[in-house]
Amino acid sequence: MKLPRLFITIFLLQSLLLLPIIPIQAHPPNSNLFREYIGAEFNNVKFSDVPINPNVDFHFILSFAIDYDASGTTPTNGKFNVFWDSENLSPSQVSSIKSSHPNVKVALSLGGDSVGDGFAYFKPFSVDSWVSNAVSTLTRIIKEYNLDGIDIDYEHFSSDPQTFAECIGRLIKTLKRNKVISFASIAPFDDDQVQSHYLALWKRYGNLIDYVNFQFYAYDQGTTVSQFIDYFKTQSSNYHGGKVLASFISDGSGGLSPDNGFFDACSRLKSQGHLHGIFIWSADDSKKNGFRYEKRSQALLASHS
Repeated sequence: MKLPRLFITIFLLQSLLLLPIIPIQAHPPNSNLFREYIGAEFNNVKFSDVPINPNVDFHFILSFAIDYDASGTTPTNGKFNVFWDSENLSPSQVSSIKSSHPNVKVALSLGGDSVGDGFAYFKPFSVDSWVSNAVSTLTRIIKEYNLDGIDIDYEHFSSDPQTFAECIGRLIKTLKRNKVISFASIAPFDDDQVQSHYLALWKRYGNLIDYVNFQFYAYDQGTTVSQFIDYFKTQSSNYHGGKVLASFISDGSGGLSPDNGFFDACSRLKSQGHLHGIFIWSADDSKKNGFRYEKRSQALLASHS
């Protein structure tokens, strides 16, 4: 029997309405962001020494600003001083590199592992006083150097995680609100105490943090590609919704070596849409090998494949 055309049309429409709706999930976009710490080891490295690919977003991260007195012996409750190689990485040199390379931004990192002859501790007297001092002194340094952002790299703590979260969160919020900075990042690694502090910060203020510079080179030397991918997935889950960057140390002393699979791992992440950028510790060490890893990292990030 020949069915009327109208009946067939209605039947097809009803059938389509009964079909299950399958959501289309787009991969998070890859990024061409490249970041590099510079200035902590006083190896006379300059911004202009580092090769800069014009097809990446390039962030130099000055290491470090620390809230210790100028001698590096006493914590100052949020009053920051410059502890990077300010002779070679001066305000005029920041202006010069940004003028000659429009794709370059410069940030400063807070804390670091050590200061003087000991560890650099996060040691606030109170949340309010630490935040007030930090906002004041960092605003002065950031404006003097014409910087764009901050990175949080405290690794030793004389406070509980909630105090750290509130101090750092309020600092970032105030600096962004005052338009002193345009981006902020954190630099945790896989240690129970470190993670407890940064995850508390992420839980409360993660919406203000633009990048997670996870120190994958703090894992054991000899890390394999598959292990690295697993670590990356774990930390992407810990910092859910964050842009977790892949990383290595240029002297090869820890984690997945750039000579032994790091770029294979990054290519795999890129093919999955998960490569949010690469950062390197550090330009000071890379100077010894002619910055060959910087060139390769940026070429990978700039490629369309």
